[in-house]
This record gives sequence, structure tokens and C-alpha cells, in this order.
Amino acid sequence: MSRILAVIACLLVLLSQRDVHSQEAEITLEKKKDRVTVLIDGELFTEYVFEGYEKPILYPVLGPHKIPMTRDYPMKDDTPNEKHDHPHHKSIWFGHMKVNGESFWHVGKTAGTTKATGVEVDGNTINTKNRLVDRNGKLVANDSRKITFGASKSSRWIDYEVTYHATEGEIVFGDNKDGQMGIRMNAALRIEGPIANGSAVNANGDTQEKIWGKRAPWIDYWAEINGKVVGVAMFDHPNNLRHPTWWHARDYGLLSANPFGIHHFESKKDSSLGEYKLAQGEALTFRHRFLFHEGNAIEGEVAAAFDDWAKDI
Repeated sequence: MSRILAVIACLLVLLSQRDVHSQEAEITLEKKKDRVTVLIDGELFTEYVFEGYEKPILYPVLGPHKIPMTRDYPMKDDTPNEKHDHPHHKSIWFGHMKVNGESFWHVGKTAGTTKATGVEVDGNTINTKNRLVDRNGKLVANDSRKITFGASKSSRWIDYEVTYHATEGEIVFGDNKDGQMGIRMNAALRIEGPIANGSAVNANGDTQEKIWGKRAPWIDYWAEINGKVVGVAMFDHPNNLRHPTWWHARDYGLLSANPFGIHHFESKKDSSLGEYKLAQGEALTFRHRFLFHEGNAIEGEVAAAFDDWAKDI
């Protein structure tokens, strides 16, 4: 009996230490003139589009069962039941509203642009360099990005790492809710809207509209789409500035991780609470994961997946 109990104990330890979303698929990256196409077992997962827009984006993004996980607008404007709002919400993107006073979140004449200066492919990883240029053409800062893709039988993921480099002098990140690592989801994943069918929860158990502005290591949205329940979780790495981050999580399909919007999220009058200064020559790195999974947050084992990912220090 003691031997049986010992074996059971060993199995329980192994199960607790397993990687619940271990790699089980072949990832192929194909670099092209303006984008990198990402394939899972020879079929499209996503594309990293680094030319043609005001900032690099990941679009489209196909989750389990090849279901689109992000909206098409404004890349396409004929998809039924999509709102034609917030044209800067392009699928998956990165940028903050106030970087030395310039918006790298919005688009148009009053916003800056993020321009790729180098894109290289290494196995299942994209390594890029970018210039953050203000509305007048002045270089504000540089960033480097490492974007890695993976998949298992029931899920697929994107690890998105960005490092700001204060090459042009001090960088001041202003306190604003509009930032920074963002996704605009499929219309069915919304909490409100014509075909909204979504549910949402964060790591602390807050649900639906209560997740907005709260701090948490992760948030998950899920819904039934085309007869299948699928979800997208977004993780904030423990090494990130001010982890666990605040979440700009809207019922209309926006989800973004933003450590710089404290006075908005916490309803404080002091608009400098979220400000952060990066001295010239310094660097600041952020790491996030997008996990596209089957089922709801429990069925998709989101909490365990976060714990596995967060071990990578």
C-alpha cells in the first residue's frame, strides 16, 4: 500500500508541474516584404504586418477551430455586426497615449508613428526594431520587440515582449488610460453589442464590467462562436513594471494592459500618479502573452497556463 501511495504522490507532483499548454504543433514563419506570416501545421495563424499602418499590428488572428479572435475593422470594413469606431484599435498592437507627450496609441495628424527599421525571423520568433517618431517627424525613442508563437492541440499563443530604449533622452510616460498592449476582439466576444455573447473574468474573480480598471495578473474573455466556445486570455508578466497591471477592459471588445493610467483607473485627482520616467540610456521591458483557448476560463486552464508562463523569469 505504501508503494502505491508513493506512486500516486509522484503522479500528483508531476501533474502539478506539467505545462498545460505544451508545444504540440509545428510553427512556421515566412517573411515577406511588409509582413511575417505565421503558420501552424501549414495553416494560417496570424500575420505580423509591419508596413502600411501607423504602427505594426498582428492581423488576422485565428484561434482554435480557425475562429477569428479579433475584429476586422478598420483593415476590412464589410464584416457584419462590427462597430466602425476607434480606428486605432487594430487587432493586436502596442503603444501608449503619452510618451513625452506624444500619442503612440491613436492615429491621425495629432499622433506619432512607430516605424519598423529591422525585422528578422529566428525559428518561431520575430525580432524587430522600431523608431517612435512624433507628428513632426522627430525621433522620440526606439524600441525592440521579440514576438514568439506557439500552439498545442487545444490552444495557441503569442508571447509579445517590447523593450523601450531611451536613446534620445529621457522618456516620460504620462498618466493616461489609453495604452498600452492592446487587443480589439471579435464582436461575439464583447459583453455588449448586436451579437455580443461574451463573458469575462480576471484572476481575482471579478467578472464582466467589474474588471475595468482593476489590477490583476490576467484577464480572460470567452464566448460561443460558430458553435464552438473559444476564449482569449491576456497575461501580465511578474517582471513587468507595477505588476499586476491595471486593465483597460471595455464591454465593447477592447482589452489592454496599462501600468500608466493610475489616476483614471483609481479615480484619483492627481493626474501624475501613473507617470514614470526612464532616464537617457536606460531600457524598460514589458512581457505579455495572448492565449487563445477552447472553452471558458476553467476549461481552458487559464490560471494554470499563467502560472506555467510566469515561471519564466
